[in-house]
Amino acid sequence: MKNKEYISFIKMIEYIDKSIEYTKGYSFEEFSIDNKTIDATVFNISQIGELVKNISQETMDKYSNIEWNMIKGLRNRIVHDYEGISLKSIWHVLEYDIEDLKVDIQNILSQEKDNIDIQ
Repeated sequence: MKNKEYISFIKMIEYIDKSIEYTKGYSFEEFSIDNKTIDATVFNISQIGELVKNISQETMDKYSNIEWNMIKGLRNRIVHDYEGISLKSIWHVLEYDIEDLKVDIQNILSQEKDNIDIQ
């Protein structure tokens, strides 16, 4: 694994943690009327998708249990149609997907810790 991938995975975890923290204890109804939390959370989710660009095809193939294309696709929808993003879709990611993604990334880092190319 290239150092750039390693750093990208670390940053992804940071964005995930922020998203989880920002929405902790929220219901969908509370989330949907809190514009600051919506903006912050959607930004963090888009950054995760942006960082996927730094992950090699080899790594994506090796860890194909992660929906890489869906993550990138959500990022593209956020960036190119921010006003059209469904808050229910974002909430679904926050409620059902983001913690699993964090575990998956942590597993990748654990498995690859001895294979990081620092160059």
